[in-house]
Amino acid sequence: MAESSTPRRQRKGTVVLATVLVALAAFGSTTQTWLSVRLPQDAVQTPVQQVPGSDAATSVTAFALVALAAALAGSISGRVARWVVAVILTAAGVGIVWTSAGILADPTAAAVPVIGETIGISSAGAAVVALTPMPWVAVAAGVLLIAAAAWMVAAGRNWGRSRRYESAAVAPASASETTAHADEIDSWDSLSKGEDPTR
Repeated sequence: MAESSTPRRQRKGTVVLATVLVALAAFGSTTQTWLSVRLPQDAVQTPVQQVPGSDAATSVTAFALVALAAALAGSISGRVARWVVAVILTAAGVGIVWTSAGILADPTAAAVPVIGETIGISSAGAAVVALTPMPWVAVAAGVLLIAAAAWMVAAGRNWGRSRRYESAAVAPASASETTAHADEIDSWDSLSKGEDPTR
């Protein structure tokens, strides 16, 4: 089936672009602050530490990049490879959801490394940890990646290579075209022998 006759929501370009945007959303969330850690004021000069997602949940960044690469690969994959891409997208989505949900469930544990680097203790102590909306954005992106994997498999059944130039490629040459081609060859032969082909 040609791309032009496929419904927009099932077109390869639409599915791949949407998947890429979701992967970018997951990656983008990790560049923002996930945790705001308020430390004891008598312990440090800067009592509030902002923890980006790339530090709080490093694996989310990795999963997002894997999903982005898989989404791009989906644009050139065949039927079998598309299933592999879908599996990778699903695994990346599950990984993002799982990791982000862990941060939401226990933000203090995620903040402990930052607290340790700042005040030199390996526990939260009197620190107060607050969540930003970004972990929720990552969870939503992970769920959407899983949905995109299923969407790619379902829509991919309608994807076929374009037949735009097939008719011209396989159509037999007409008799007049064959004669004209032969005349061109004869003219070149005459020129190569030093003769005037117009006589």
